[in-house]
Amino acid sequence: MRLFAALIPPPDALDDIEAAVAPYRTAWPHLRWVREDLRHVTLAFFGEVDETALTRLTPRLERAAARHPPLDLSLAGAGAFPSGGRARVLWAGLYGDRRELAGLAASASAAGRRSGVGAADRRQRFHPHLTLARCRVPTDLRPLVEALSAYAGCSWTADALHLMRSHLGPQIRYEAVESWPLRKRSGE
Repeated sequence: MRLFAALIPPPDALDDIEAAVAPYRTAWPHLRWVREDLRHVTLAFFGEVDETALTRLTPRLERAAARHPPLDLSLAGAGAFPSGGRARVLWAGLYGDRRELAGLAASASAAGRRSGVGAADRRQRFHPHLTLARCRVPTDLRPLVEALSAYAGCSWTADALHLMRSHLGPQIRYEAVESWPLRKRSGE
């Protein structure tokens, strides 16, 4: 099964970013806009994982979640990978507890490595974002990135780490395999 660790923004945050991008959909019809139910923040990509590796991975992810507090986040601005002029991916930025967010992503990646999965994830630097759209061919998205640069979404608290399964095919869908609460902040 194809797995990744993620944060799932709440419906109000997803509705807010959807309202921000909706006016641009008709002007950019060649983009493949990501459905709202598929939007997430990837912390670590594990790739194909068999049942044996899954039994090693889940307790490590549970421990990783327990070591990190809930995160106060918001979606803001926009960007493109690999660059605005030759983009394949349009994304919204993620702001808030970025140091804690990077720590959580590192812990999730380490859980994968220690479980023997996700080796390819090690080579990529963590860049927190929420994918909005994809392009089949490199496209100049600089005007769209500029139009969305002032976007500032509502704040939300990420309070759980999710292990997600990708079901590929004509209609991609994601399924939560398991979720673990992030540890409570002191005083809560």
